[in-house]
Amino acid sequence: MTPTGKAFLRGLIAALPMTVVVGPFALLFGVVATEAGLNLFETMLFSISVFAGASQFAALQTMQENAPALVVLATSLAVNLRMVMYSVTLAPHFGSLPLRSRALMAYFLVDQSFATTVAEIDRAPAMTAIEKRAVFFGAVVAVAPLWFIACLVGGMIGQTIPPDYALDFALPITFLAMVAPMLRSVPHVVAAGVSILLAIALAGLPWGTGMLIAASVAMAVGAGLERWMERRQGVPR
Repeated sequence: MTPTGKAFLRGLIAALPMTVVVGPFALLFGVVATEAGLNLFETMLFSISVFAGASQFAALQTMQENAPALVVLATSLAVNLRMVMYSVTLAPHFGSLPLRSRALMAYFLVDQSFATTVAEIDRAPAMTAIEKRAVFFGAVVAVAPLWFIACLVGGMIGQTIPPDYALDFALPITFLAMVAPMLRSVPHVVAAGVSILLAIALAGLPWGTGMLIAASVAMAVGAGLERWMERRQGVPR
């Protein structure tokens, strides 16, 4: 097997454990979307065009609350702001690739493909950009088809799933599994704590605006604390 093929296989295998929660998460979205009044075509169009689970749930919730379109978009963008940080992290590794490759990777950039790629790059930093790309798409192959198929199944079966199955466990577990290993510094932990406390305190605000405020304040606090610590330690900017 070629080095690129081996890299693809490593990415595929490394991402497989994440499918344990990706499947139920996508299934739940299909169910919730149809319960919210979307038909099967609309549910799949939504899932394929956005391909960002948390943002899809956030948009769907605010749409159900009859929030203005601007609030729906702002909430979805706020939830997905982490993708900007993901892109900044990966850019040095993939900047030399053709635009068409980077554009396709931007579409498939999700928590699972990012986490898998970063972990494999840390494990084998000498990989070429082509091999790193293979790792990335190995993770994508493990996650993306399952996401679309599970969304389709969820949309088809809709309300026939008994409430006792409690598929909503997938959302918090997915993010706990993804976020927890990334809390590697005091500013990260502080930002996470601030966002949790504010999200709970502002949960009563309409249209999910409490989440927008919590996310904005948490990012500002985390960034401010990081700059303060760098100045204290004399780290040049």
